[in-house]
Amino acid sequence: MFHPSLFKGANVVVTGAGRGIGLEIARQFLDCGAHVLLHGGRAAAGPLPDFLENAVAEARAHVVYADFLEEGGIGALLQRVDSLFPHVDVLINNAGTMVGRFPAADLTDEQYDTVVRLNQTSVVEVTRGLLRSLRRAPHAAIVNTVSISALTGGSPGSAIYSATKAFVSTYSKGLARELAPAGIRVNCVSPGTITTDFHARYSSAEKLEATRKTIPLQRLGTAEDCAPAYLFLASNTLSGYITGQVLEVNGGQLIC
Repeated sequence: MFHPSLFKGANVVVTGAGRGIGLEIARQFLDCGAHVLLHGGRAAAGPLPDFLENAVAEARAHVVYADFLEEGGIGALLQRVDSLFPHVDVLINNAGTMVGRFPAADLTDEQYDTVVRLNQTSVVEVTRGLLRSLRRAPHAAIVNTVSISALTGGSPGSAIYSATKAFVSTYSKGLARELAPAGIRVNCVSPGTITTDFHARYSSAEKLEATRKTIPLQRLGTAEDCAPAYLFLASNTLSGYITGQVLEVNGGQLIC
């Protein structure tokens, strides 16, 4: 694991941190000394995990709930960030989901708009809203979550979701070039098939087992497998000469 002072005093914003990969990313940043704002799309049904409850009590963590589909949802998050942090050192754009599996012939305008809004537009709007704060940091980093489906196209019913992740990947590369003179690095983490609520909702047990058999490491990934990639790309010490890249975390699923 990383040194406990790797991000000491750093201000970190993690969207989509209510569960799964995002929550684990936040936990590991807290373990490394960061101050973390965790964004969740909706209020938690139960109590906060112990590590987070303790960090909130110590004012090292702040939890904000904002629905990115609602008007003013992103604005509410941005206002909270501005009220808490004089600058942002690390932005993790992790919010997003498949929403559902929609066959191309049956896809409605509402479904299309929802998937694009959550996975694509929100990344652009959050990034745009925090750029001024990121520019005030000495070595800022943005790490965006994409997906293995950005390269493969995903499985039936996920074409629009996969396309939004490909958009974020390309957007991140263009942003990396544009922001390099300001010292802001932009990279992506691309998870493969990870055992989170995402696949519990959108994939059958049979589908997951069939996928597992195709993975060279012969297992599905976990949030704990993914989170260190974000910390690595966020650290100027560890990856200060890396920008515009996509780090695939998939157990070898994409080996040609």
